[in-house]
Amino acid sequence: MPTNSPAGSDIVLERLMQLHPKLIDLSLDRLHRLLERLDRPHLRLPPVVHVAGTNGKGSVIAYMRAALMAAGHTVHVYTSPHLVRFHERIEIAGQVIEEDRLMALLEECEAANRNEPITFFEITTAAAYLAFAREPADIVLLETGLGGRLDATNVVDKPLVSVITPVSLDHQQFLGTTLAAIAGEKAGIIKSGVPVVIAPQDDEAKDVLQDRADALGAPTIVAGRDFTFQAGAGDRFEVISPGGRRTVLPRPALAGRHQLANAATAVVALGLTGHLAPDKRALAAGMLQVRWPARLQRLESGHLVEQLGDGQELWLDGGHNPAAGSTLADMARTWRDRPLDVIIGMMNTKDPAGFIRPLAPYIRRAVAVSIPGEKNTLDAEATRAVLAEEGVAVTVAADIRRAIRDLADPQGDRSRILICGSLYLAGRVLSANG
Repeated sequence: MPTNSPAGSDIVLERLMQLHPKLIDLSLDRLHRLLERLDRPHLRLPPVVHVAGTNGKGSVIAYMRAALMAAGHTVHVYTSPHLVRFHERIEIAGQVIEEDRLMALLEECEAANRNEPITFFEITTAAAYLAFAREPADIVLLETGLGGRLDATNVVDKPLVSVITPVSLDHQQFLGTTLAAIAGEKAGIIKSGVPVVIAPQDDEAKDVLQDRADALGAPTIVAGRDFTFQAGAGDRFEVISPGGRRTVLPRPALAGRHQLANAATAVVALGLTGHLAPDKRALAAGMLQVRWPARLQRLESGHLVEQLGDGQELWLDGGHNPAAGSTLADMARTWRDRPLDVIIGMMNTKDPAGFIRPLAPYIRRAVAVSIPGEKNTLDAEATRAVLAEEGVAVTVAADIRRAIRDLADPQGDRSRILICGSLYLAGRVLSANG
């Protein structure tokens, strides 16, 4: 198969999957070994903003990306997971990486690794470092994959700014079973002398983050103490930055009240980037131009939307932990103009009851699905049982299309249908919708 085929990188990615260590072992040793063989590209990056947290990482990066590009800056971006194709994870100068370049980078990393054990995320992150080191840019926006302390993105010694978005319970099998333990892992990205922006947090997490920053002499800018934000009149919101400076901006284009916190965190972090800091015009453009799929995204056209009645709406969200369930419940509370039906599919590594419980009181009816193509999907029957336990009228569908068909009403039902529970499910939905 030619290497410029869209499937070419998929073949290499599948090979890289086979290199995974036999035991799960969070460590940076394997990555450092590979980076040495690649001539340490992680030390030749443009200035980095490093973002960790449980929820909101991608949204904060999306706001920063949009504002920086509106200011005329060249931006590299690294995020995960992808929704439809792996290429989405690596943006070079504002564009998703091209197939030929991705293929070459993956094969270079594969050769340098010499068939030694390494995780998929570690070796693909090394490929991103190579890409970013070789292409000039003004700034890199770097999102952690899992945790922070031992995450493959945490080999950058001196970022420009660190950001920690809200910390909540997730990935307990790797990061710890308490909020304090998980916050300790996220705090691992804090570096000596590097300012860290701390988004709204539960006190338990905030104390851990502050203690770590104090121990390292890292200046902290903490939501609620050093900066605040609030909805303003009409379609405006304002951020009160350190020193009491007020910035009035358009309300963010991404839906949900939680996006005010994400947008404000991005604004404050950008204010710490020195000569790269966008002016108010660019910040305003960023609020309006931001795009981040599967985060309370309304799908307005496509194959799945075409199955619905004229009066129905279709929404998609990839949230999958208890904090995300609470965020969706906050949105559902404002959606009383229409009945809410949901399609839910989750991974078996998550807490379905914790996710569903806050949302359940607002659901009229639900359809449970398994996530196609995912070996770690939670079986649809297990999801159905959790929904039923929470008092939700629920059925099971064999796939997403049939779930949509079960809820479709061409006779004038004005329901709002929300597909949620997993970013992996969200990716399948976007692919199916076309």
